[in-house]
Amino acid sequence: MLGAFVNAFRTPDLRKKLLFVLFIVAIFRLGSQIPAPGVNVPNVQQCFAATEDSGVYGLINLFSGGALLQLTIFALGVMPYITASIILQLLVVVIPRLEALKKEGQSGQAKITQYTRYLTLALSVLQATGIVALARSGNLLPNCNRELLYENSATVAALMVVTMTAGTAIIMWFGELITERGVGNGMSILIFTQVVATFPGALWGVQQAQGPWVFGAVMLIGLVVMAAVVFIEQAQRRIPVQYARRMVGRKMFGGSSTYVPLKVNQAGIIPVIFASSLLYLPAMAVQFNQSSDAAWVRWVSTYFVRGDHPLYMITYFLLIIFFTYFYVAINFNPQEVADNMKKYGGFIPGIRAGKPTEEYLSYVLSRITLPGALYLGLISLIPLIALVWVNANQNFPFGGTSLLIMVGVALDTVKQIESQLQQRNYEGFLR
Repeated sequence: MLGAFVNAFRTPDLRKKLLFVLFIVAIFRLGSQIPAPGVNVPNVQQCFAATEDSGVYGLINLFSGGALLQLTIFALGVMPYITASIILQLLVVVIPRLEALKKEGQSGQAKITQYTRYLTLALSVLQATGIVALARSGNLLPNCNRELLYENSATVAALMVVTMTAGTAIIMWFGELITERGVGNGMSILIFTQVVATFPGALWGVQQAQGPWVFGAVMLIGLVVMAAVVFIEQAQRRIPVQYARRMVGRKMFGGSSTYVPLKVNQAGIIPVIFASSLLYLPAMAVQFNQSSDAAWVRWVSTYFVRGDHPLYMITYFLLIIFFTYFYVAINFNPQEVADNMKKYGGFIPGIRAGKPTEEYLSYVLSRITLPGALYLGLISLIPLIALVWVNANQNFPFGGTSLLIMVGVALDTVKQIESQLQQRNYEGFLR
């Protein structure tokens, strides 16, 4: 395997692509450390060091590699783009015009990508405005009495919003550059970079707080969980499809056999993001009503601000299962698949084409989605259990969003590198 990595760097064009990706990633991480104009860096760093990532902005801070709470020029990270992409995917099902664009092929997809960019910039303005407003009021970092900005004026706030929005636009550009001139999906690699950036700090925090024995146990459990995630992410149900022979003119077409792959984790990481975002809403409401003594504020503060309460864990688990079924239902259309198979003369052995095929695909999909939903729920609960067991924060590395992103992006990138190696040497990573 190491020899295959060496071969990848020995291939001139592949080496250029890999070095280009590393160059963009280095610039990306550098921008995540440069503070936005007007930020009081010493005060921000002191407050950030005393703040746990279990607050209301934990998910966004994870996707920014810790840059959000440090108010850097790349503070928003890739979260606006992720949110915009999810919204567009949902709207494609609802709005007929977008659905027609999706069916137009490459030109229609380019149009949808353009809409995603516009929506990303709009969301960036909204998120940056909210973050700067919280920084000006002193509510961004909990238990912080220091001034985060040198000058609390509207001009400085507007400049920070413009800077953070421009930073998001640059991040989108970096992602497209990696996709076009590098290896792998650009935005996925940037997400992977930001998540991995928090990994060493989280592990070192466990070692300092609990000692080497607990640290060793966490590492061992982490490796087991990672192996299980790789196994589930690769697992799929292959439904065989046979295409009948047909005569077109003097040529015979068809007669081939293939399969429809249904992954166990058909929804990916989207349900976890949906559930986390929904659970942050009540915590954010408490954040804006800290001085209130209302009963609902006390109730939400008790049960839904930190993740160590059983009610929070149960709600989180059930939301993930619900959003898994919801996202799979809108992302995979059995009727469309059955119609396409019938159109090109395909059928599932033992199942008649048309309505019976649609019902069979729906039956298999509903059965295979259940273990996928349970898997996502259990993996996402690992950081919350670690919060109770080793007093770690909710961005605990071996579980939840971070582990799913790391394994998924790593597997996809390795497959793309391996395919390019096989085109030249007929030899991939696994010999």
